[in-house]
This record gives sequence, C-alpha cells and structure tokens, in this order.
Amino acid sequence: MKNRIKVLRAEHNMTQAELAVAVEVSRQTINAIETGKFDPSLPLAFKISKLFDLPIETIFIDE
Repeated sequence: MKNRIKVLRAEHNMTQAELAVAVEVSRQTINAIETGKFDPSLPLAFKISKLFDLPIETIFIDE
C-alpha cells in the first residue's frame, strides 16, 4: 500500500523517531510503513490520520 507519510512528516518537520513516539510505535515501524514493507494496522492508521488531521484515504492509497 502506498502512503504519503514521508511527505507529511517533512511538511510537519518531523523525524521518523518523533512520529514513532507520537503514535506509540518504533522508528523501524515507521520506516517499514514509509517504504511499503509493512501495512499499518487499522488502529495505527487512525492514529496517524488523527495526528496529521487528514482522512485515512488521503494518507494511504490502495494500489
């Protein structure tokens, strides 16, 4: 699943580590999601969408 997390992080001047702390996962998990190696759970996707104040559909793109 493609996503816009890396772009959104850059727009908010956040590191992977800062995002990881904010959504209570490891930095490695954020890296794996950004690179498409891991799809987030639904609860994690909701946390990310709430943090960036965007609908899930605008962050995660189903291919």
